Amino acid sequence: MPYEDLREFIRDLEQAGELKRIKTPVSCHLEITEITDRISKVGGPALLFENVEESPIPVLINALGSRRRMLMALGVESYADIAGRLNEILDFKSPQGILEKVKLLPKFAELGAVFPKRVKRGPCQEIVLQEGEFDLRRLPVLQCWPEDGGRFITFPLVFTSHPVTGRRNVGMYRMQLYDACTTGMHWQIHKHGASHWRTALERGERMPVAVAIGGDPILTFAAIFPLPDDVDEMLLAGFLRGKPVPMVKCLTNDLEVPATAEIVLEGYVDPQELRTEGPFGDHTGFYTEADNYPVFHVTCVTHRRSPIYQTTIVGRPPMEDCWMGEAVGEIAKPVLRRQFPEIVDMHLPFEGVFHNLAIVSIKKAYPGHARKIMNALWGTGQLMFTKVVIVVDDDVPVQDPSYVAWYVLNNIDPERDIQFTLGPVDALDHASRLPAYGSKMGIDATRKWPSEGFTRPWPRENRMTAEIQRKVDEKWRTLFGK
Repeated sequence: MPYEDLREFIRDLEQAGELKRIKTPVSCHLEITEITDRISKVGGPALLFENVEESPIPVLINALGSRRRMLMALGVESYADIAGRLNEILDFKSPQGILEKVKLLPKFAELGAVFPKRVKRGPCQEIVLQEGEFDLRRLPVLQCWPEDGGRFITFPLVFTSHPVTGRRNVGMYRMQLYDACTTGMHWQIHKHGASHWRTALERGERMPVAVAIGGDPILTFAAIFPLPDDVDEMLLAGFLRGKPVPMVKCLTNDLEVPATAEIVLEGYVDPQELRTEGPFGDHTGFYTEADNYPVFHVTCVTHRRSPIYQTTIVGRPPMEDCWMGEAVGEIAKPVLRRQFPEIVDMHLPFEGVFHNLAIVSIKKAYPGHARKIMNALWGTGQLMFTKVVIVVDDDVPVQDPSYVAWYVLNNIDPERDIQFTLGPVDALDHASRLPAYGSKMGIDATRKWPSEGFTRPWPRENRMTAEIQRKVDEKWRTLFGK
């Protein structure tokens, strides 16, 4: 069953031995980061800081910081469970005849039951603070790293609607705390929130914004999942939950937010107003330089009684965001394979911080097939940011970095098998020649065919026979005692 709210998730984490309560006084100025960073690097538990020096509100962090906790959050035993459900939807075909239509009725009912549902009131509005009654600086917002430009809200669900179509977008964009009632809004150029902002700028209109902090963990996952522009993240969350997300209308604008969120910030962005945001110690493990971004003006704060502030830190992997990214990649594979059925598997190593390296295995069918896949990935959604794409044969275990390195380095002639191209790159890539624009590299490490100009015999890999492996397996315990 899906979690109704963050508190149910915390309860289950604690019962499963996946959460540690910390009662020792700690500061949200750097100390929580240092503690969490050490815990993340050794695969430790979620942390609930109950005695934060700067605020009476407890801080939850690293809640999604392992594969086990991500699976708990999504309510599945493996990511394949969700991938299978996605495939069922993608396999949908118009029914032929009355019998097929009857058989599909349960599927129609399932889809119809997951649209977001508006409710009149929710726990997120138990306490209402109007302008002059709140001070954002009283929240336990972290300063994560020593050279950060200030304190940053790092785990927000930012709700906007397209100024023309009204379509909702939910994204996760960091927010630098400026003062009692304003923050930055880090809408990178390629993000859907930035697209809404540009449309508002063209129309000369103020844009309503709402921010939810601390919700059902599936909502957080939906906010980071790479969806097409016209797909509502709350619809995806409902699909993953198996039931609608209850939404409540904001008190000072027409946006809706999850009714069970811990804290909600309501307000607006004036598209013509920019302010320096940053620097910020980012998920690349390096600081992002300061730049100009929109300003979010908060006009109302609502929250639950005794709210919990959920946050995260980013930096050199592994971190909490790595496990979230792994879940996205595993669940998105069925969609990717429908576009490119020759793809057998894909791995985005943590060290590549999502966009720097993709290792892809394919069932090679024709000359140049590996290069076709490279270019196809660079033209697909957020994979357009991938700096290095390595393509290997279908029998290569892409999740094994040692095997991949051995295989690639034995199979390439660098001049022949490496290609370069130019295009958009991650806005956080500090090494690119220009902001958000730079080069990419593709490596064809597949076995080369005569039809690709390779006329020498390609050697076979020296492998033991299955029969000998079986015999040694039987003798192994006698030989080595385990």
